[in-house]
Amino acid sequence: MKRLTPQKLHVTYLTGTSPEHLALPRRYTLTHSDITGKLFLSIASQYNQKQISNFYTKLMRDEVLAELIEEDRLLFRVYCHLSGGFVLGTARWRYNIFRSELPLVLEAIRYGDRAIFKQNPELDSTPVLIHFRSTNPGFNKVEDWGILGQYT
Repeated sequence: MKRLTPQKLHVTYLTGTSPEHLALPRRYTLTHSDITGKLFLSIASQYNQKQISNFYTKLMRDEVLAELIEEDRLLFRVYCHLSGGFVLGTARWRYNIFRSELPLVLEAIRYGDRAIFKQNPELDSTPVLIHFRSTNPGFNKVEDWGILGQYT
């Protein structure tokens, strides 16, 4: 498993969100550069549409969207686009790539927002559910990935 290089993670808190105040929903938009290996994490009450609207991101659809939300209980939901629309690669190929990179993704999100986890240690017990979205029924599914505290 790849490990996070903190110097390559760039975190931005958008208007109305801060590392000191937990407000739900708390949404995470994570993109990366294939060239530099840098990760770009935005944290806000909404996904950062500007961050995922450039041509390359629309073509690759390799962004990860996640949210810390209160339903019947606190949940951490992660969304990965495998197929549907115009996207490069088969659902199986993309599924395998996302699965191999998700531990790094979860570590980056957990590390990037570490101040809120330090102030609210109970968040580390939050269940992680990965939503794989695909037009292929075999890959359109939700997987339980444990708890957030596993990704420190």
